[in-house]
Amino acid sequence: MTDGLGLGDVYGAMIERIKEQGGNKSRLGIGALMWISHAERPLGPVELCHALAIELDSTDFNPGNVPPITTLVGCCQGLIIVDKEGSTVRLIHFTLQEYFSAHHDIFGTPHSAIAEICLTYLNSSQARALSAGPSTNLSALIDDKPFLRYYSLYWGVHAKKELSDCARSLALQLFREYDGHISAALLVASVWFRPNFHTGSLWSGLHCASYFGIVNVVAALIEEGCYDLNEGNCLGRTALSLAAEMGHEEVVKILLGKKEVNPDKQDYHGRIPLSHAAEGGDERVVKMLLGQENVNPDKPDNHGRTPLSFAMKSGDETVVKMLLGQEKVNPDKPDYHCRAPLSYAAWHGHEGVVRILLGRGEVNPDRKDDSGQTPLSYAAAYRREGVVKILLGRKEVNPGKPDNDGKTPLSYAAEAGDEGVVKILLGREEVNPGKLDNYGRMPLSYAAWHGHEGVVKILLGREEVNPNALDRDG
Repeated sequence: MTDGLGLGDVYGAMIERIKEQGGNKSRLGIGALMWISHAERPLGPVELCHALAIELDSTDFNPGNVPPITTLVGCCQGLIIVDKEGSTVRLIHFTLQEYFSAHHDIFGTPHSAIAEICLTYLNSSQARALSAGPSTNLSALIDDKPFLRYYSLYWGVHAKKELSDCARSLALQLFREYDGHISAALLVASVWFRPNFHTGSLWSGLHCASYFGIVNVVAALIEEGCYDLNEGNCLGRTALSLAAEMGHEEVVKILLGKKEVNPDKQDYHGRIPLSHAAEGGDERVVKMLLGQENVNPDKPDNHGRTPLSFAMKSGDETVVKMLLGQEKVNPDKPDYHCRAPLSYAAWHGHEGVVRILLGRGEVNPDRKDDSGQTPLSYAAAYRREGVVKILLGRKEVNPGKPDNDGKTPLSYAAEAGDEGVVKILLGREEVNPGKLDNYGRMPLSYAAWHGHEGVVKILLGREEVNPNALDRDG
């Protein structure tokens, strides 16, 4: 840069210097930069060193190939550093990441290359020797294999982005002997928090490929005809359910094209693929599922929650409108806790969805659930000021309505420490800031308990509030 070169020119010159080292130094330097700049999360020094030790086309992992991290740093000509505080290896500056993003030709097809490396290890004799049983301590099993977790959780993410013929072949090889594979156990434990999951027929290659959304691999597995397309995994989830949850439109399309696939099959929690797609807010997948004759758009799960109720989490207004456009869908259908979709929308703070639901005459804006909470109390509890204003615009909403414990929306807002919501509620004559709940506590008690000084000052400014009031326990 002192010679008048731009930063991009400097980076380009340094990359050329790395390549000019030749031999193993060039391979390690470019390889390290590729991994660091394209990995799905920051890598630790040991993870990076092991990744660069894997030999493609080898059935065994040779620990003797693992380079020291100091060697990698030297091969990269100062473009990477070891962040000791974060225990990771990173690029020297964020502008280098931007440079790589603008110069795709440096690494060729990095994601397929990374997928090939991951799959080569997962197909190795060392990985296949690691079996996961019902009582297996996964953390202890992989303590000396820190790279194994990354390979298991992210090989499919890289393969979906770029799938070479080699990666496709390696994936199919993995799935031919997938029963009991350690990578399946690690994936299930990480994504669905089932650390004692025992791999086998409850997690097939088709489930895995559908979860990652690798279209060509899914198509190849179906073509082999070795899978029951409606088989559930450890949670009763079918391949269609997994693809729908992740929003993999092309995989969903392939599966729905098979007449034997049941698009409305419930998992162990009673949820259908549509509810997973609605929760994720994937409009295209929701539209495809709603186009199936045998899909019930209002089917409740084991807790009474419908696809519309799950759509409240993502807050996708298009998905909500599509569901409400179905004749069978009840916009005010409560679950088994008497909680209707509006309460969930208020809880998650989706103002647009709240307005859409309130536009339906069937929706009760002041409905209590089985704990006595209303949509307003949920909005107050979760600091959703915009939703609070919308709900208070409805005459049916009682801003001072207590729940089963006598807690009012003001108490919930005071407990959350939201000064804006507290002021809005105090502006309503129906709200009594000195009202005691069933435990003898007033809003001030909750604000003081949680240390919300601003709310305490606001409440102490009201004459109805007695700062010396005792609760039921004195």
